Amino acid sequence: MASLENYRNIVRQLLQDYAEIPTSDENIQNETLFDVECDRYLLLEIGWSKGLRVHHCVMHIDIIEEQVWIQANNTDRLIAEELVAAGIPTDAIVLGLQPPEVRPYTAYGVPHSQTQQVLLEIGGDRQS
Repeated sequence: MASLENYRNIVRQLLQDYAEIPTSDENIQNETLFDVECDRYLLLEIGWSKGLRVHHCVMHIDIIEEQVWIQANNTDRLIAEELVAAGIPTDAIVLGLQPPEVRPYTAYGVPHSQTQQVLLEIGGDRQS
């Protein structure tokens, strides 16, 4: 359980650090969303640019069955490497943004359970 809380702290800190980077448009703000009950963590860009609404997911990380899932990374940064440097083991990181058949060939983990894998592939609720 200590490692799970450590993972949460690392993920929150990573997203908070990125949220502090100024955007290129003063009308767009970075915002973090932390759902600690469901272990979902997001960094969003929100605002208006040239009369258009901006609501963009920059990063989305979930913690599922004590693994850190990178669901979206719309940056040029290698956040998996940053998570490892912060203390999360590679086998505890799943590249959810990669197709399931590719994940075993990455330097990172695969889902702990087949049920977890099936639910995520079909978009089911992991809280069931």
